[in-house]
Amino acid sequence: MAKLYFRYGAMNSGKSTGLLQAAYNYEERGQRVLLAKPSVDTKGDREIVSRLGVTREVDVVFAPQDDVRAAVADAGATDPASARLDGMVRPVSCVLVDEAQFLTPRQVDDLLRVAVLDDVPVLAYGIRTDFRTEAFPGSARLLEVAHSLEELKTICRCGRKAVFNARKVDGRFVFDGSQVAIDGVHVTYESLCANCYLAESGGRLDGELGR
Repeated sequence: MAKLYFRYGAMNSGKSTGLLQAAYNYEERGQRVLLAKPSVDTKGDREIVSRLGVTREVDVVFAPQDDVRAAVADAGATDPASARLDGMVRPVSCVLVDEAQFLTPRQVDDLLRVAVLDDVPVLAYGIRTDFRTEAFPGSARLLEVAHSLEELKTICRCGRKAVFNARKVDGRFVFDGSQVAIDGVHVTYESLCANCYLAESGGRLDGELGR
């Protein structure tokens, strides 16, 4: 039986780079992969963008209402020249999903079905929590149902392990706002350890605001 893997880490921990490396490893062995991402992630449009400058176009983009298992099946049944082998479409050996935190919980369940019922390994990459230290719904579900969890580590500016994703607007840290705000001209993010996050927030964890 194939498995659903969730590889997570703070921002700039090399998630997209790791995904592209995994795709390369499969393809180097003559196996076919499908690359996917949620439509909520507008960076690069239909591309996966690594912070090292490597990009690659995805095979399928999931809108929030999409049936992910059906979308994967449809994409796997297409007949691009690169997928042909002796006149036949090669089966998909692995599905790799970038920015998986933006999936809905139902779509994460679909990925589990792809792995278990369709026997295709699924590698999902994403972050656990937003800039308020609250879990993304997709990440929360992945932590609940994935067969394998792997933390990808990066460091804070102080040298400790970074675990939180702090948001900056015009260069200043902010701790209020909507959960999703894709990087733009005025919005950036910095990965921080718990010590530095609490120092910047004045000791506040924003999940406490709604309690």
